[in-house]
Amino acid sequence: MRLVSFSKAAGGSAAGLRLGDGIVDLSVAAPRLPRSVAGILAAGASARAELKKVAAKPRRNSVLKASRVRLLPPVPAPGKIICVGLNYKDHAAETGNPLPTYPVIFTRFAHTLVPHGGRMLAPKASTMLDYEAELAVVIGKRGRNIGRAKALAHVGGYSCFNDGSVRDYQMKTSQFTLGKNFDGTGGFGPDLVTPDELPRGAHGLRVVCRLNGRVLQDGNTSDLVFDVASLIAEISTVMTLEPGDVIITGTPAGVGMARNPKVFMKPGDVCEVEIEGIGTLRNPIAQGA
Repeated sequence: MRLVSFSKAAGGSAAGLRLGDGIVDLSVAAPRLPRSVAGILAAGASARAELKKVAAKPRRNSVLKASRVRLLPPVPAPGKIICVGLNYKDHAAETGNPLPTYPVIFTRFAHTLVPHGGRMLAPKASTMLDYEAELAVVIGKRGRNIGRAKALAHVGGYSCFNDGSVRDYQMKTSQFTLGKNFDGTGGFGPDLVTPDELPRGAHGLRVVCRLNGRVLQDGNTSDLVFDVASLIAEISTVMTLEPGDVIITGTPAGVGMARNPKVFMKPGDVCEVEIEGIGTLRNPIAQGA
């Protein structure tokens, strides 16, 4: 199944189920379900059973044309956004860094998130806004100290992410936080795809980034240094993972900073992140503050 979050015409937001070229408004089709994607994930098996009923026979007045729906990030306000650096061998090599022996962890905040079709913002403070195509993992089941063998049972779904990175600010300190948290630099979406639609652990999926139609990254999740199960196990050793939390799993080689000449996103550009079996996240680049 493919879940989305979207803005309601009357105000507020709702969760939806994508069916072909339509989106089912779940607040209409299944009013007993929680109103958010995170809430639906947390509701577990009973919510999944209700979603299957809706998918089989949605109420006629609940189906909206996808082209007329204004999407939000699949989880608009995650409690935690945990990012992983240098998690592809080829990307570690292109940056001149040794292969990590433990996940390189940093954080994003919800104010940075931009939905599919939304404008990613190039800040006035820098001309070094880089693209990073990444697999996003959304937690569906609460847990702490989760063993690797059970970790994938805690995944609610997967999505596309563009970890827009302001490189000069990223390198100002030993931590990546500033360069990863400019307003409107994290593209996220369009859909949350449930694990049953994909290979176990989202393994073996092609990950591509295109800037103005030019392919600049072309990797595969089979090349992750720390796979999805390993990341969940390690992170949950430190903190409780909650439904709706997001883990951004790292980017393959081809980032703009490592190119000669360097390639950065600028206003007027269009960046696309495509992940096999999940979809394509498309964001125009605009001038930010």
